[in-house]
Amino acid sequence: MSLVHELEKSGNWLFRHRSWLPVVILVPAVIWLFIANRSVIYFNYTWEIVCILVSVAGELLRSYTVGYLPLNTSGRQVIDQLADELNTTGIYSIVRNPLYLGNFLIWLGPVMFLRSVWCLIVFILAFWLYYERIIFAEEQYLRRKFGETYDIWAFRVKAVIPSFRHYTKPALPFSFRNVLRREYKSVVNLFIVFAILDLVRNIAVTGRVYMEPLYVTLLVAAGIFWAVVRYLVKRTRFLQVDGR
Repeated sequence: MSLVHELEKSGNWLFRHRSWLPVVILVPAVIWLFIANRSVIYFNYTWEIVCILVSVAGELLRSYTVGYLPLNTSGRQVIDQLADELNTTGIYSIVRNPLYLGNFLIWLGPVMFLRSVWCLIVFILAFWLYYERIIFAEEQYLRRKFGETYDIWAFRVKAVIPSFRHYTKPALPFSFRNVLRREYKSVVNLFIVFAILDLVRNIAVTGRVYMEPLYVTLLVAAGIFWAVVRYLVKRTRFLQVDGR
């Protein structure tokens, strides 16, 4: 098998199993908290708010992107590559992979929580290798399906470095309901991850099982948010938007 086909094959496999990424990151993070210098990982309200805000910025980027997406294009529910049309307007005229850039920021927050330069370096390298193959597989699929249209767009817009030079107004209006329907699990999972890290950190540092009030508050709010949106998704059509 040629290198191109091998990269595409591995990229498609990683795409189908990308829901395992939280486990891939969380397990070594938990181990690190037990072996790290206790004086370094003590609760620091200011720093941990910064970590949370970095992750929230990533989720906001994802939400902004999803709010303009048409049906059957980008999204976390897709198992295999799928694109009824090529997204080239709005944020896709600024950067080709805004969802993955958002994912990077989302997971950068928990990694920053660990307060380790080495953990940060390993995360950046691993994330790059992981998504490089997914992006390669996606681009092979899009190039075959859209041909020259894709090549022209890819020439104008960078893969992960945003540029407003060729900004084009979004083709569709923003849909907040679409964001809630497609991203509510991501929001809740984000705060669950921070709560787990806080719980493990406190066990490692003090030997006691407890969470800081900050994370208890975030976890309770996330639980209420999940219950409300889950009800709307499963029991009503309120969040259903035609063409989204």
